Amino acid sequence: MYDPTVARLTYRALLGRRRALILGALPLLLIVISVIVRALVGADDQTASDLLGGLALATMVPIIGVIAGTGAIGPEIDDGSVVYLLSKPLKRPTIIFTKLIVAIAVTMVFSALPTLIAGFILNGNGQQIAVAYTVAALVSSIAYAALFLLLGTVSRHAVVFGLVYALVWEALFGSLVAGARTLSVQQWSLAVAHKVAGGDLVTSDVSLPTATVLLVVVTVLATWYAGQKLRSLTLAGEE
Repeated sequence: MYDPTVARLTYRALLGRRRALILGALPLLLIVISVIVRALVGADDQTASDLLGGLALATMVPIIGVIAGTGAIGPEIDDGSVVYLLSKPLKRPTIIFTKLIVAIAVTMVFSALPTLIAGFILNGNGQQIAVAYTVAALVSSIAYAALFLLLGTVSRHAVVFGLVYALVWEALFGSLVAGARTLSVQQWSLAVAHKVAGGDLVTSDVSLPTATVLLVVVTVLATWYAGQKLRSLTLAGEE
């Protein structure tokens, strides 16, 4: 289910100079803001939770997920180079699964690690806040990578749709409309973070069992459907 050659090509595409600069911009901004906030406010648990929840988990992680997930396959479909990949004796689910692993790894590195660093800067991991939001970033990275990889497979405008979901649905509707929070990857990951941190600083509108089921179901279904769409793309090309 994992092909090293496909993985190497995908890493090279995702970590090219231009895309790497974009991927690194938000984590760098998070760390810089954390340093400034710590200097101005000091070690405050509530401030740390608000910043990590509002900037890291609600904004940085989904945007990096969009870049990594759609970038893992979208450009190849757009420029037609995917035809050369599909001509190799590789199962389509193997291609999708390999690209998913790469997208997850890139999303985790550029989101979870900076979240951990920012958390320690803000309050030294008081009340396990840094670790809790890092776990949330790791968990959400998996779901986001699968969702946005699917978008990259089915649409030529995957980046636009992904950003709409990340910035409008997750950040805007997720904060204003109670019902929308149930269908939010951010809230699912916050349920996991709440379990890690305990207390009331990290909260979620979704229970942990429900969040766990939804995270698994969305990841599996998105990966499976992306594989099916790649199959149909192959057939269309052969016809």
